[in-house]
Order: sequence, then C-alpha cells, then structure tokens
Amino acid sequence: MAIVAAARRQFAESGYDGASLRSIAAEAGVTSPLIVHFFGSKANLLIETIGWPFEPSVVIPQVAAPGRRGVGERMTRVFAETWDKQSSREAIMGLLRAATEDSHSAALLREFLVHQIFTPLAVALHADQPQLRGALAAGHLMGLAMARHVLEIEPLASMTADEVVALAAPTLQRLLTGTLPVS
Repeated sequence: MAIVAAARRQFAESGYDGASLRSIAAEAGVTSPLIVHFFGSKANLLIETIGWPFEPSVVIPQVAAPGRRGVGERMTRVFAETWDKQSSREAIMGLLRAATEDSHSAALLREFLVHQIFTPLAVALHADQPQLRGALAAGHLMGLAMARHVLEIEPLASMTADEVVALAAPTLQRLLTGTLPVS
C-alpha cells in the first residue's frame, strides 16, 4: 500500500515528530483525512509500518496502571512472552535483523520503540527524564532480544519467559524508576 510505504520512508528519514500526515499523504497521492480514516492516527500508522505484535496504546496503560512498583517485571513479561510466541518472535526478529542491516529500518524501529512504547511508559509513571529512561529501557530489552533470539547466546536463548523475567526485570525496574547517575 502506498500510504504505508510513504510512511515507512518518512518515519525512517524524518523521525516520528518530523513526519506529518500531510507529507505522507502527499507522497502517497492521497489526502490526510483518508489516512486518518484508515489508520485513525499517526501513531497507528507507525504501528502499521512496523508490524508490532501488540498494541502499545493498550499495553502501556495496563503495564503502568498498577504503579511504579513492579513495572520492570510487568514490562519484561510483556516482551518475553511476546518473543516466545512463534508468530510474534518471527516479526520482531525480522525487524531486529533488518535494523542491523539497514539504516532506514533501524530508524523506523528506534522511532517506534522510543515514541510508542518506552517514553510513553516513563511518562505514565511520572518518571523524571522520560526520554533517557525510555532509551535505556529500549536498549535493555532489545539487547536482550538480540542476545536471546538473533545471536542465540546460551543459556539465555533456552530460558523460559519466567526465567528471563526473573533475571532482567530488576534492571528494567531500575532504568524506569530508580536513581540515574546522570541528570
């Protein structure tokens, strides 16, 4: 679809904030109301370009609602259980592999992770430095995904979701809610 292709290119080149529905529509040869009709919002269009296996606007409020305590475990569990589903893992691993080979794919994935998942989570938690915390959290979980499913580093690759959560959640908790040594 021309809209998704234009959006993918513009999000990769200009970032989420730099891409506008108007410019995407112009490139795709449609109107911005048509994009809104089909996708609902720019955020939903970004999600469509990524093919992410869960809806961040649904998951983030669920993860944040119980509060700061235990958020590292809840978010790590969402990712670990998503990775363990074969269809989801294939989609995410495809994105990770593409991001390591192509700068446009890397930019697209980075924009999605930062603007749709981790910074909104830090904001929902009323954390200081939400962009820094979002970047650190994204790096932590995406690094874990690379080690576990792309590089298949053992014993990490063979661990269950529960084992991964037990090991990785405390670090994610600190990154999202703990004291950071930089301000």
